[in-house]
Amino acid sequence: MKELSLPKVSGGGAPERSGVERSGTERSAGAPPPRQTASGLPAPPVAAAPDPEVLEKPQRRRFSAADKLRLLHMADHCTKPGQIGTLLRREGLYASHLSNWRAQRDAGSLHGKKRGPRTAAPNPLAPQVAQQQREITRLGKKLKRAEAIIEFQKKIAAMLDLPLNHPDDEEND
Repeated sequence: MKELSLPKVSGGGAPERSGVERSGTERSAGAPPPRQTASGLPAPPVAAAPDPEVLEKPQRRRFSAADKLRLLHMADHCTKPGQIGTLLRREGLYASHLSNWRAQRDAGSLHGKKRGPRTAAPNPLAPQVAQQQREITRLGKKLKRAEAIIEFQKKIAAMLDLPLNHPDDEEND
């Protein structure tokens, strides 16, 4: 049987170390030497790690019409088995995205939508309605003129004591 050798403990209770070994505090003490490039110039600072904080509500990705058409074009040119799956994984898409976008492309509705309130489609009968409104206004003025003339004739007939022929009287003659 072999005997195990244990490090000798000196009065402080810490094991003795050889000259090669260093403790963790000795290793981390002091600043590391500045980084230098091969040319001897100081290296640019290392980019800080991204913020690990998770947002409360993740933002939904939105694809422009050009992106959708580009991805559909790439998917349409995949000929070997597994190429579409690779494309979907690389772009972070689902197969349902492609099927929905294909249906939109085939229906002709795959284009960029304008922002803001929707404008009403122009009424195809609008020119005819406008023309009829002008006609109604013109005929209304003509009617008022005719009524004014009739009132004037009644007043003249009353002043001259002339009987007025009513349409009902002519039928009886």
